[in-house]
Amino acid sequence: MLDCLLPRYKVLRDSEACVECGVCERSCANGVHHADEKNGRLSADHAKCVNCQRCVVMCPTLALAVTAWPQVGNGSNNWTLGVMQDIAKQAQTGAVLLSSMGNPQHYPIYWDHLLLNASQVTNPSIDPLREPMETRVFLGSRPDKLVVNEREHAVVTRMPPQLKLDIPVMFSAMSFGSISLNAQKSLAMAAVELGTYFNTGEGGLHKDLERYGDHAIVQVASGRFGVDMHYLNAGSMIEIKIGQGAKPGIGGHLPGEKINEEVSQTRMIPQGTDAISPAPHHDIYSIEDLRQLVFSLKEATRYTVPVAVKIAAVHNVAAIASGIARAGADVIVLDGFRGGTGAAPARIRDNVGIPIELALAAVDQRLRDEGIRSKVSLVAGGSIRSSADVVRAVALGADAVYSATAALVALGCHQCQDCASGRCNWGIATQRPDLVRRLNPEIGAERVVNLMRAWNREIEEMMGGMGINAIDSLRGNRLMLRAVGLNDKELEILGVRYAGS
Repeated sequence: MLDCLLPRYKVLRDSEACVECGVCERSCANGVHHADEKNGRLSADHAKCVNCQRCVVMCPTLALAVTAWPQVGNGSNNWTLGVMQDIAKQAQTGAVLLSSMGNPQHYPIYWDHLLLNASQVTNPSIDPLREPMETRVFLGSRPDKLVVNEREHAVVTRMPPQLKLDIPVMFSAMSFGSISLNAQKSLAMAAVELGTYFNTGEGGLHKDLERYGDHAIVQVASGRFGVDMHYLNAGSMIEIKIGQGAKPGIGGHLPGEKINEEVSQTRMIPQGTDAISPAPHHDIYSIEDLRQLVFSLKEATRYTVPVAVKIAAVHNVAAIASGIARAGADVIVLDGFRGGTGAAPARIRDNVGIPIELALAAVDQRLRDEGIRSKVSLVAGGSIRSSADVVRAVALGADAVYSATAALVALGCHQCQDCASGRCNWGIATQRPDLVRRLNPEIGAERVVNLMRAWNREIEEMMGGMGINAIDSLRGNRLMLRAVGLNDKELEILGVRYAGS
């Protein structure tokens, strides 16, 4: 009795609508639905349901629904049912509780407290349907000054390598192994079509994706999985991953069950063995060490691609970012605590780190105060949910943003938060061939392209409403933001005025 853990979800079946076609049983990788031989009808094992909604949307007669398990709590706001069930689970197993996707707790979402300004008379709005709007972004360091040969009308200054983005959104790091090859192909094909970039994550670059290298960002993480000279020169930017918003301060873990032959070859590790990334890079214990790695990677690529450094949003993030800028990085990536993950300890995901909005504003202001903002580009990630979030992020100081979860939702993700199991019914966070086949890369890419083009059109509309025709003019322009429901300290960190002022 002590080990009894109530299910999280209850599967509801309309017996009158159900025709017992078995689609639900064939669709579910978790074995929730099964034929009951005693009464010859379909039944459900509620304890196995993760609420991925696959059976619900696949049912031809709409006979299924999934709801929260109807258990009444004890009335305590402190010792809630969820808290007590987690304690019971750990008392039973002695294990660390794993979770996936982003932080679901009720912390403030600052995007929702920031309103966008609009032009009226003295600074008229711009009609994006009739006037050109510039959403192209260049990422990389910029020279302190330009020297121009006026006789030849040519720039003499040697420009550092940069990324050209046709939209201010890139696809964030998701490794092969954590997600399927078909999911990565979808993002790679979409990146090519959109004129932006996808990030390989720390799992190396699959040979089938090398053709998309001109639109790939290759990551160097603490485990160095898949890293060699060929890999470093296969992409258009190198990203050193120091931290991740969903799990600051710890490493990564991909279970051996997900390390099949293809993942093994791509990551350069034995098949079936756990891929464990150390918490720190064992060659980086100071900004000077980081500087050496930055320039080692630049040497390895003959100074032809920019080098980025990705860090989690933590409490001293502004000082860390200042050191990274001085260490020679061309791009700083900030990842907030609502950022998604394939697997992380639940207590780390839900309690460590700070919101991307506060981190971004603090870093942008620190770099401006020190006069080094132009030396580096800023990319913000960690729950960018819409075009409005993109606009807010740029106004707070970002050059561009990373999006991952939104792109996965476009591919079919229903946020069941069970990625670590490898049984993703939508073919995204899995390596099972029967499940991977459920995701068609061409259809997936088309859906992601549709989403991002819609976002870009909305960005143009919002910029036009502000009287701004180029996204460069929006970057760090906090006068275009007004806050509601925030206290004075939050307004100070964000650098934003209260609505009505």
